[in-house]
Amino acid sequence: MHHSFKKVGFAILSATLLAGIAPAQEKATLAVSAIKSTPSLTASIRPDKKPSFDRIVESLDSQLIDRINATRKFDVVGRSDLNEVLKEQDLGASGNVEAKTAAKAGKLAGAKYLLVSTVDDFQDYVEKATFEGTSRTATKRMFRFSIVGKIYDSATGKLLESANFQTGNDAFKQIQQERDYSVKDGELSDEMMVAVSRTLAEKIANRVADVIFPAKVLVKRDTQVTVNRGEGAGVTVGDVFTVFALGEEMIDPDTKESLGREEVKVGKVKIAEITPKFSKADILEDTGIAAGAVLRKTQ
Repeated sequence: MHHSFKKVGFAILSATLLAGIAPAQEKATLAVSAIKSTPSLTASIRPDKKPSFDRIVESLDSQLIDRINATRKFDVVGRSDLNEVLKEQDLGASGNVEAKTAAKAGKLAGAKYLLVSTVDDFQDYVEKATFEGTSRTATKRMFRFSIVGKIYDSATGKLLESANFQTGNDAFKQIQQERDYSVKDGELSDEMMVAVSRTLAEKIANRVADVIFPAKVLVKRDTQVTVNRGEGAGVTVGDVFTVFALGEEMIDPDTKESLGREEVKVGKVKIAEITPKFSKADILEDTGIAAGAVLRKTQ
């Protein structure tokens, strides 16, 4: 009995110490709606192109969940409940969500944030040109895909961010060349459609992460900082970020609404090395960079 008590006491003490050494990381809960297209776009897609369009949307729908999970910042929850709530209004019209709908959707899905994505443009065709005075002809592939992503705070229904994400001829060609995906008879292969979808999904997921959890300095050591962004989190070697120190919270005197915390520029850094979970960046300018400072990509 005496030994059992000792073992239990030791186990409790060990658990307490471990909890203090490695506290559990808190993730935000995010509800992600199924991707839809605007009614006008749906009506304009040619029948022969509709299978390709549907395949891209289907792939993007699943890729988006995967890419959001890859940011390691969110728990994706309650999708079935969410979709039932969003059926109450016509999201296809513009992707807009009323504040009360966003709040209700978040409550039922158990999510703090809500992401609604709507496809608003799709073009995929081949142009053929004939050179005057000759029998020579040339063809050019025209491809364009556009989607609007909107992020809501489910507690208030407030729209936090709205952004348009596009891929077109240049990005399309780059993906094709880098991965050697084939395009036969003017049609996208399944592999190519997945690649296009993955590229857009990464852009959306990284924007969501940046809005809710901006990149931050973890550690500053000599002329380098460690940043909490790793592989697949929207950073590449050579990216330059402006660094901001966070000040006091700003409150609108009229509405009493929080406008966020004051941000003061304290330097610039350049990404030098990327690992699966974090990155190393060289300090270019420093007037007060410290752990906890926020990084925003310099355009």
